[in-house]
Amino acid sequence: MDKQKPNSIDEYLSKLKTDKIEKITLIRNIVKNTIPEASETISYEMPAFKYKNRILIYFAAFKNHISIFPAPRTAQEFADELKNYKGGKGTVQFQDSNPLPLHLIERIVKFHAAKIVAKQKK
Repeated sequence: MDKQKPNSIDEYLSKLKTDKIEKITLIRNIVKNTIPEASETISYEMPAFKYKNRILIYFAAFKNHISIFPAPRTAQEFADELKNYKGGKGTVQFQDSNPLPLHLIERIVKFHAAKIVAKQKK
């Protein structure tokens, strides 16, 4: 990617290689289809979606992987699945050599949306 900061997800995509475009677009579509009222944004120079004025998820392309943030690593319902993926406390990396786990990404998006709704109810 060049050094100019993207202003939209489409601009972000225009700077990627084809294989990365496909994977980022898959994640983008999962979020759009799962939480249709979420809005696209760029935050920290990465594609992201906001839901109810809060960041729902970030996702980005790196040299050898695609990452999503935040990863629910401390949530029991994801413990077994996420242990198979590299990443830090709040991120999960999907290596380029493997297909994206679309169902897992969808569940993570739903999980974060539910957390946002629960926080607003308090």
